[in-house]
Amino acid sequence: MGRRNTGGSGASTAAVFGEVLRHFREAEGLTQEGLAVRIPCDRSHIARVEAGTRVPQDTFAKTCDELLGTGGVLARLWGRIDWYPEVEHPDWFQRRADMDAKAVALREYQERVMPGLLQTEEYARALFSRVLSADDAEERVRARMSRQQRFLDEDGPAYHVVLDESCLRTFIGGPAVMQGQWAHILEVGRRPNIRVQVAPAHCAELVRPNASMSLIELADGHRWVYSESLDRGHFNDDPALFRRHSQTYDVLRADALSAPDSAALVRDALERYQLNGQARAQRDHVGQEQLQRRQRRQLRRSGPRYPRHRPRPGQQEP
Repeated sequence: MGRRNTGGSGASTAAVFGEVLRHFREAEGLTQEGLAVRIPCDRSHIARVEAGTRVPQDTFAKTCDELLGTGGVLARLWGRIDWYPEVEHPDWFQRRADMDAKAVALREYQERVMPGLLQTEEYARALFSRVLSADDAEERVRARMSRQQRFLDEDGPAYHVVLDESCLRTFIGGPAVMQGQWAHILEVGRRPNIRVQVAPAHCAELVRPNASMSLIELADGHRWVYSESLDRGHFNDDPALFRRHSQTYDVLRADALSAPDSAALVRDALERYQLNGQARAQRDHVGQEQLQRRQRRQLRRSGPRYPRHRPRPGQQEP
């Protein structure tokens, strides 16, 4: 869950973090776009963080500290803010969210869509917007992002996930959302407590679980198998069942692509899509120019024609 404010003052708010960031940015003579180019990220991300409507990651705060020469002020402030003071999970999911707040180790296998702990804000919003109203979707996004903070900490619990390749191929929310999601997978996969592996679709010999599942280990030694059906979570703490699913998972993880090879697969997908997007943009630009030339020619041809005086043979021009 999100960190709780230990300062006891109203200063620890997302809006104040944004104000402090704006102060240091302007002191360096940078525009929002100028800072975004250096990070790099979208200018809109900077604008939303400064407005207090976007939750930045700790790496964002550290990068800004380095670029703006703050002496670590933003990273220290980031650690004191309760970014998600009031989030509400669906009733059927609350028990799982409570376990995430206490887990010492989490292993997951996921099909079709990215696991919630790895989703970007834009990806989660696009996912929820399919079935919920705008307000409800926004609340669910905040709740989902709140679960991630503990696992993204430098000393977060061990989190290992095997993604079926379908997670990378199922498009949610459009090209920009997917590019951001792929880039996020590459970034979080470099954290010391997180390992992301991909089970390739073409490897028929891989033995995969019958459905997405989580293997959760708590500090008290209790271990749970968790899976989901439509709007319902299923928990089982039978030791024999946990051992069986754990063995299946460990064999799959051993036979799947290694973490570096998986990152290379994700990076290749991201780079190919970026190149295709650039090529598509160039084709659109050329196509637009050709269309404009055709339109100019048509305008000339469709304009009024005036008779041109031509001299008769032997007659001189006036």
